[in-house]
Amino acid sequence: MNTAEHTRVKAEAARRATRRLGFSEGEDRNRALEATAALLLERRKSILQANAADCQEASDLPIAVRQRMHLDDVKLMEMVRSLRAVAALPDPLGQVRLRRLLDEGLELTQITCPLGVLGVIFEARPDAAIQIGALAIKTGNASLLKGGRETARTHALLAELLREGLGAAGLPEDGIQVLEGREAVESLLDLPELVDLIIPRGSKDLVRYIQARTRIPVLGHADGICHIYLDASADPAMAVDLVRDAKLQYPAACNAVETLLVHREGEAALRAVAEDLRMLGAELRGCDTVREWLPWIAQATEADWGTEYSAPVLSVKVVETLDEAMAHIHTYGSGHTEAILTEDPAAAARFLAEVDAAGVYHNASTRFADGYRYGFGAEVGISTGRLHARGPVGLEGLVTGKYLLRGGGHRVVDYTGPEARPFLHRDIP
Repeated sequence: MNTAEHTRVKAEAARRATRRLGFSEGEDRNRALEATAALLLERRKSILQANAADCQEASDLPIAVRQRMHLDDVKLMEMVRSLRAVAALPDPLGQVRLRRLLDEGLELTQITCPLGVLGVIFEARPDAAIQIGALAIKTGNASLLKGGRETARTHALLAELLREGLGAAGLPEDGIQVLEGREAVESLLDLPELVDLIIPRGSKDLVRYIQARTRIPVLGHADGICHIYLDASADPAMAVDLVRDAKLQYPAACNAVETLLVHREGEAALRAVAEDLRMLGAELRGCDTVREWLPWIAQATEADWGTEYSAPVLSVKVVETLDEAMAHIHTYGSGHTEAILTEDPAAAARFLAEVDAAGVYHNASTRFADGYRYGFGAEVGISTGRLHARGPVGLEGLVTGKYLLRGGGHRVVDYTGPEARPFLHRDIP
């Protein structure tokens, strides 16, 4: 059996599984997640050993990639908490979105139901398998998981735990499938009749390639170019804390700040921020005005404004006004997450209202752009698109709706023509 045939067989098995998962009881899906959490703890040692072997072989990869690959006790416990947090959320299936009486005895209801089969392609981050797998199980969707070859051992083990968790709850293990090899990605993208949504988690090159390559809808973002704007009234101490957090708490994250915009009157705040970052080993690249204030900062180029460093590097630019800051963001930003630091309520209100991004913050670190931190339990990714879902995508992004109409022999013909019967169109609480 060649790769294309093998991928199709797995996709067909996933399609059959989601028909059962979509009708399963919420308690059973929660039991699957709890069982997986217990298995993660039980097999902690073997998971960390597999990950250590993966990381050892990847020693020549960039540090940002190796940071994403690496698992330790802290990340493992985060996965356990994420599984349990998702299990604790209300059941997203069968929720009534609308009830409307069209006429006496003719009632329309819209309820939530699974999307179907998810194709998940991720690089470097093995914990993405747990996050996405957990949300898929909770929403009654099946998943085809294709992890990067650099973490092949780790993500294979994690996917197997998800399958065992399903089995322990009496649910079909085929709801989680693992795809292997680069050829499997090409085969997966050619299955729009079996796969309902592709979720890429990886480099912008990967995401852009997938978006251009398939007819299957794609959920994700290619770039994470996030900005923080220090307004004239920004508190210097707060600026130091929040820029440090947004840049250095996890530089490889897509929600880490990449460009700092500073109001012309914000020199004091910038000096405090720059000195703090320099002491912590970060590299700064500034515009001409920044370098007049702080000559030790390297010269920024035009390319820096559109670069996602995923490293402890920060570009800095001075702007004359709030309008110039927002214009810069709309020119170079990726629509991911943008923040303003200010004590001026009017400036904050304008920034929150006018900046076009999935997340827009006031006096908070861009690193809060995360499904777990938003209370979603986990996330399948962050979407910068405007259709279906935007921002961190949790359960609500993995369900769709269907309309149920209950009647008693009602005919459309009775509601047309000069003797047409009027509709009631009365919403029912």
